[in-house]
Amino acid sequence: MNCDEARPLVDASIDHELSAADEWRVREHLAGCAQCRQEAANVQAISRMTRAAPYHRAPEGLAARIAAALPPVQVQPAQDASNTQYEAPGAATAPPRARSRGFRWLWPLSGTGAGAAGRGGGHGPARGGGADALGVPSAGLAWLAGAVLILCALSVVAVLQLRKPAADGAFVDELVASHVRAQISGRDIDVISTDRHTVKPWFNGRIDYAPPVEDFAAQGFPLVGGRLDYVGRERVAVLVYRFRKHVIDVYVFPPGSTGPMVDAAAPRASDGYALARWQAAGMTWWAVTDAGPDALDGLHAALEARLAGGGSGG
Repeated sequence: MNCDEARPLVDASIDHELSAADEWRVREHLAGCAQCRQEAANVQAISRMTRAAPYHRAPEGLAARIAAALPPVQVQPAQDASNTQYEAPGAATAPPRARSRGFRWLWPLSGTGAGAAGRGGGHGPARGGGADALGVPSAGLAWLAGAVLILCALSVVAVLQLRKPAADGAFVDELVASHVRAQISGRDIDVISTDRHTVKPWFNGRIDYAPPVEDFAAQGFPLVGGRLDYVGRERVAVLVYRFRKHVIDVYVFPPGSTGPMVDAAAPRASDGYALARWQAAGMTWWAVTDAGPDALDGLHAALEARLAGGGSGG
């Protein structure tokens, strides 16, 4: 991979949006290219500044104030269809069908006032009650204002949607990509320890919750450490276990903070990796491994047995 190929992928690499293969190629290029490393450092700095920027919410009652400021909707009496087409001044020589077709896009704003203005050639006050000087009735204005309000509401919904958990499929793909990326980068463990009393305090100050940490070496799942990762637009704790020669990454976070809803069915595998999800000790647990699903079932059973036996989770 050369610089021209790597530069467009730097942003996606910083945001953890690349596939495992592309991520490996970018990191391999950055290791030998000082200019691209500087570019990646600049992107990382911008990303940190963006995440640190304050989040501003719309004030309470904004929608109610907008609705109260809108003009009241006036119901217009039914009119003959021939009187509801807008006719511009000077358009009398055009065939009726052509005039109707040319201004059909103004149909929601048409009404008795528009028809009166068209018949009068644009001279004199428009008839139809509530029409303005252009022949647009108040009902048409209300329709337009209502459309604007709807667009504003949809914009607010879209912004709020960005704060909702990722879709099931996308979140699972992100988990698998995180697991693979950690393995191929050689940075799968931030704190290396088999002592849960060392691993759990390491997360203090790095995330806003305390993940339960247990060692299951007696059951064949020794704890080897933990790391901090970024999935579902949130920082999450990852506990790293071993099962024979396989690595099991266990992502632990409070319910509802990230990922799909807990009542959705979790897939058993994705891209050849086994997955499992469960709720325990007030947390949501996601496990990913290249071992079989039976390994995750065994780890889940060991955790449940420890908690049932009065495990501290610490």
